[in-house]
Amino acid sequence: MSRVSRAVARVRASALGVTAGLIGWFVLVEFASGILQGFYVPLLPDIVTHLGIRDADVNWFEAAQLLLSALVLPVLAKLGDMFGHKRVLLFSALATAVASWWLVFADSFGSFLAAWALQGFYVVWLPLEIALIFDRGRRVQHGVSRTRRAAGLLVVGLQIGAIVGALAAGRLFTATGGDLRLSLAVPAIVVTVVCPVIWLGIPESERPDGRRRLDVGGFAILAGALLCVTGALSFVRLPDGPGPVVVVGLLLAGVVLGAMFVRYGLAQRDPAIDIRVLRRPEMWPVQTTAFLVGISLLGAQGPLATYAGTDPALGYGLGLDATDRSNVIGVYLVSVIVGAVLFAVTSRRASPRLVLIGAAGLVGVGYALFLPLHTTLWQVLLCLGVAGLGSGALVAAMPAAAAAAAPRGQTGVATALTNTTKTVGGTMSSAVFGVVLAGGAGAVVGTAAPFAGYLTVWIICSAGGFLAVILLLFVPKVAFADTEASARPAAAHGEIA
Repeated sequence: MSRVSRAVARVRASALGVTAGLIGWFVLVEFASGILQGFYVPLLPDIVTHLGIRDADVNWFEAAQLLLSALVLPVLAKLGDMFGHKRVLLFSALATAVASWWLVFADSFGSFLAAWALQGFYVVWLPLEIALIFDRGRRVQHGVSRTRRAAGLLVVGLQIGAIVGALAAGRLFTATGGDLRLSLAVPAIVVTVVCPVIWLGIPESERPDGRRRLDVGGFAILAGALLCVTGALSFVRLPDGPGPVVVVGLLLAGVVLGAMFVRYGLAQRDPAIDIRVLRRPEMWPVQTTAFLVGISLLGAQGPLATYAGTDPALGYGLGLDATDRSNVIGVYLVSVIVGAVLFAVTSRRASPRLVLIGAAGLVGVGYALFLPLHTTLWQVLLCLGVAGLGSGALVAAMPAAAAAAAPRGQTGVATALTNTTKTVGGTMSSAVFGVVLAGGAGAVVGTAAPFAGYLTVWIICSAGGFLAVILLLFVPKVAFADTEASARPAAAHGEIA
């Protein structure tokens, strides 16, 4: 073998070699995921007209997809840990492609709602990708560091895809002469192309030794708990949802089922979600941080849009039209991208624990700045820019941190849980924000939400960021590093700050 051939072989055997190709393919997959998440929103008014429904009925689309995603995410992630992450990733991509094509030809509200819900299978893509990258890097003792850097790039691909999808949707609809079906075929084509990319370009992960079984009983209890909690929170947001008695009853049922799930899981040899792993000092702060970041990342976007459009004659708001409001959201998404890139760069040298703490602090500071700085556009953009940097870093960091803290054979479900807790946090905060902006925190002026409601939103988002900082201080200083300890089934308790 020549010197050049040996050098090439060493590169291929290195952590960079085993993950670089994967990252490229996964960026394409996340770009497609971003297109799915950004493409349909600008077309919702046209979808309402096409289906002959009311604007308020659009809320059922998000509620249905949220419920299905919450139910299938932990199950698919566990199946990935058991039978191979690539297999489940390919299955979920095929299911998403089928649902996307179903949307193209759906003519009734019920059919469109079912297809929209099934399209939510894409939520498992990122957790499975992180598990695959971590598995490849772990074989050469660099799984944690490579996964951190890769996660930042995947989030960049996701956000760029969302921006491209949002910008392309309206333009394609106009270019096709208002042909909605032809426009909806574009994301379906994109997802269809992703399927052979996964099949041909991505190697399978190593499956752990020993027999594994799917804890059907545990997942049934967990599904019931998630269904009750997310269902109750979704009903709060729906204008024609049930009364408060039903909502409170569902929340209490969710709490009871959650307690049953914990007790049941502790008695199982191979539980649906290992509660013992979640109790680790390097795991529970990460999962709680995912919940807290979901408050601002997912729950605060609606209030941001309505505040930007509020007539400043009321003494608050920016009075922006739809185009300018879209530009504000675009600036925020760009800051999220920059935050993810900075995480990928700084995690090479800085302590990942400190990066997490700093990112959570930026979210807290960004929303705290809203309290004195909210009267002009540049002030709002400044606050959003600071919060977006922190949010982008956290979105990239949390799945990688969860994978690093999980024992072998549980990386998929650990990373998926960060998505689940983030979604629950966003759903819960969205419901709360809907109440305070409907008049619960002050008098409604015409159709505008009260200013006290917006102050409440900013205070809650800021408090979530600062609380995450405090919780992350309990993470051992040696956590998330490329060490042998991180690969052992039970992580050692490191020094606590």
